[in-house]
Amino acid sequence: MSNNWENNEEIQILREYLRIPSVHPDVDYEPCVDFLKRQAESLNLAFNVYRLFNEKSPIVVISWIGRNSSLPSIMLNSHMDVVPAYPEHWSHPPFAAEMDANGNIYARGAQDMKSIGVQYLAAIRALKKSGQTLERTLHLTYVPDEESDAIYGMKQFVHHDVFKSLNVGFSLDEGMTNQNDIYRVFYGERSNWKIVFKCSGHTGHGSILFQNTAGEKLSYITQKLYEFRKTQTEKLESDPSLEEGDVTCVNLTILNGGVQFNVIPVTFSATFDMRFVPDFDLKEFEKQLNDWCNEAGGGIEIEFLYRDENSPHTVTHLNEGNKYWMAMKKALTDDLNVKFKTSIMPGNTDMWFVRSVNIPAISMTPTINTLNREHENDEYIPVDQYLRGIEIYTKILQRIANIH
Repeated sequence: MSNNWENNEEIQILREYLRIPSVHPDVDYEPCVDFLKRQAESLNLAFNVYRLFNEKSPIVVISWIGRNSSLPSIMLNSHMDVVPAYPEHWSHPPFAAEMDANGNIYARGAQDMKSIGVQYLAAIRALKKSGQTLERTLHLTYVPDEESDAIYGMKQFVHHDVFKSLNVGFSLDEGMTNQNDIYRVFYGERSNWKIVFKCSGHTGHGSILFQNTAGEKLSYITQKLYEFRKTQTEKLESDPSLEEGDVTCVNLTILNGGVQFNVIPVTFSATFDMRFVPDFDLKEFEKQLNDWCNEAGGGIEIEFLYRDENSPHTVTHLNEGNKYWMAMKKALTDDLNVKFKTSIMPGNTDMWFVRSVNIPAISMTPTINTLNREHENDEYIPVDQYLRGIEIYTKILQRIANIH
């Protein structure tokens, strides 16, 4: 293990943050708030905490005021919460931030996305040490509950007067690690539907072939959705240039029903997770779902647990009209000389809500040559990739925050 890594200030700060178990379902954010306050004070940055929607779900805003604070600001967003981790399935304790001999730090949040939250701070530290100032204000936002549909976080925050007062013109957030040497730059996300099909039908003894049972109806709906799913799988497999975000995804995630092995239940329910590409006709698909329910024999209730709607703002346009992207692209190509690919994010981030209020946003995780283990066991980040990511953010911020 490199002594330089072990004693590196930025690595020490990262590991301290990763050791905070801000984990669902009952997240205690206060240690994160205390940590971030100390970081802001060490950098002489403005620090504010807002408890707008739930006292236990604070929103932290750290600000580096630019030379021209009247210009639209740059928001650097990250979330403080992480998903559960099961220590018995990890090779290292998930909240110990242990570093192995190869320089890999293992911790929940190493990829998703505490590492990025402190890389922002590290980039500012590097800029300040070199005596630089920026034209535009940077607002570093640390939000809660991203891993639980942003209920008390960005979902409501973008509509609040506090957010509006930040005067955000452009935002950066998390993307995904990549196992090859190409950085992934995401300019949009798929619409997210969580749907429950509640099928009702004839009940009776399990030895009789009754018609119009809940099980038959459930089988019909499931078959239709999996036939559609197969078209998307075939599309993805037939074109090597396509990624997960370029096709619509349908998955059965929950099944409920039945009370006894020899009784045909009155009801069965099935929950599906669906992610639609930005140009997908959602209204037509909803009509198709209703048609399938009728074809199945009726008696099927559709409940939306979560429902995004496509709008013109669900993607950020990467063209010459987007001065922020042009500046970021210049940093990636001219300053850093790295390979990158632009695409649609397969999952969802807080940037869905930011784009919904017509603010351009790009999601990018500056980590390559690393297996993606977001939400998986043994989530990790290589030290060399983490430090390189700081350099990448430093160059990007120099470019995008100095646009006049």
